[in-house]
Amino acid sequence: MKIGYARTSLTKQDIDRQFDELQAEGVDLRNIYCEKVHGNQRNRPELNRMIEILRDGDVVIFTELTRLGRSTSDLLEIADKIKQRGANFKSLGERWLDTTTPSGQLVFTFFAGIAQFERELTIERTKSGLRAARARGRVGGRPSKQNEKADIVKMLCDRGMGPTAIYHALDRSISISTISRILRKLREEESHEEWALNSQGD
Repeated sequence: MKIGYARTSLTKQDIDRQFDELQAEGVDLRNIYCEKVHGNQRNRPELNRMIEILRDGDVVIFTELTRLGRSTSDLLEIADKIKQRGANFKSLGERWLDTTTPSGQLVFTFFAGIAQFERELTIERTKSGLRAARARGRVGGRPSKQNEKADIVKMLCDRGMGPTAIYHALDRSISISTISRILRKLREEESHEEWALNSQGD
């Protein structure tokens, strides 16, 4: 089954063009999932709902890569979720991205491999930076009581990686639940710090 995904960043943007292109590609209007949220927003209800209903053999079609995600790590994380459901994906704007074809699958595999290489470089640089910071008696401005894995998770998150991307980047050495717990704790700490700063200004 062909499943369409359409997205606009602002509510005032016209989404008709995306609908027209998806329908011209053979996607039934009833099978198009649409939402109006910024591409950097991680909470996209319609995208999540679409992924949940995917079955083996389905093809997710979108007009261009920017509709699906705004960063390489974000795109790969979403693509991984789609592949885990047994589905493929196809971009109308980037014809090379069509995992229903052998050539498209090969190109995407190469693309994913380069992204994995970049993640490994980022992790190695992060570890080197942490070691250098510890040698100077500090850890990237964060309390030294935080363990190294938490520091690495934070730095990878700051570079735009989500829990799944971080999980794969760290070679599954930390569970997704642990990564999510670390990120949740960091958000709580940041919220508390922001509240404290605002309180001082009152």
